[in-house]
Amino acid sequence: MSDPRVTLEPGGHTFEVGPGETILEAGLRHGLAMPYGCRNGACGSCRARVLRGAVAYPDGPPPGLSEAEAAEGYALPCQAVPEGDVVLELPQVGAAPDIPVRQMPVRVARMERVAPDVMRLWLKPPMTERLRFLPGQYLDVLLRDGRRRGFSIANPPHDDALIELHVRHHPGGAFTEHVFTTMRPKDLLRIEAPLGGFHLREAGERPILMVAGGTGFAPIKAMVEHALHVGLARPITVYWGARDRAGLYLHELAAGWARAHPERIRYVPVLSEPRPEDAWDGRTGLVHEAVLADHPDLPRFDVYMAGPPGMIRAAREAFLARGLPEGQLFYDSFEPAADPRLAAS
Repeated sequence: MSDPRVTLEPGGHTFEVGPGETILEAGLRHGLAMPYGCRNGACGSCRARVLRGAVAYPDGPPPGLSEAEAAEGYALPCQAVPEGDVVLELPQVGAAPDIPVRQMPVRVARMERVAPDVMRLWLKPPMTERLRFLPGQYLDVLLRDGRRRGFSIANPPHDDALIELHVRHHPGGAFTEHVFTTMRPKDLLRIEAPLGGFHLREAGERPILMVAGGTGFAPIKAMVEHALHVGLARPITVYWGARDRAGLYLHELAAGWARAHPERIRYVPVLSEPRPEDAWDGRTGLVHEAVLADHPDLPRFDVYMAGPPGMIRAAREAFLARGLPEGQLFYDSFEPAADPRLAAS
């Protein structure tokens, strides 16, 4: 009996899913650039609609897929296995770039505490190696007990002498507690990278909205700095939401992009709960609501989002309701899952 076949529309990509494989695993094995994030069913980044056939979840319903979404025919390929031949609606899929996922040792080069709960960390690869990646992707830090902790790469691909991470402190967290208490420069770590389907798509003509929540600024930073480096002509508006002023831990960097490139970059910081001592006279409220207020014409943009799951869920629902086509929305939800990925949010 032949293995079930999966077809991705509208591209028409077809591949077989082997025994014990999920749809995502098989697609990646066949060289397709399918979107994904956590790979454990938590973030929902790989969401696709089942057009024909059926899928099952051997490990139970994934937490990143609501009952309403399942009833509407959506599935999460990172956890789904096909029950026979399946056709999925999954726009923006093409051949994966020729960048291998690899493991390598890295050394802690620099540490800078940029907020009470955020550490800016730079890692140095071996002298004879460089990490190739797309702006927006992430890496896993491999812990000695076999667990992994995922963090977005904050530097652009051309500036690859050091790998920059923005690490939020999760009290009691197996890795972040170490970063904030005992880690020192010159410590050794082991990483696996690049990972994830969240990255900047340079082709196209639509202007771009980038929406960051907390340390979701890390992949947005990589994308913006790459866009400036390659001379991307499409204008970019960066929205960065945080609870208070300290949460905008690289505010001057982002404001500097806008000052230096006013015709290409616009920066809109938004605080949800500014403190009196912040003396904040800027935008307040939820960051995705600021986007909606500014852009009634949302469907004419491509939108990139990164941040905590609550922000991503609320923004995705609101943006799609405003008419944004799903194929123009790209996001990375920083789910605080214990394993395999814990990203700073």
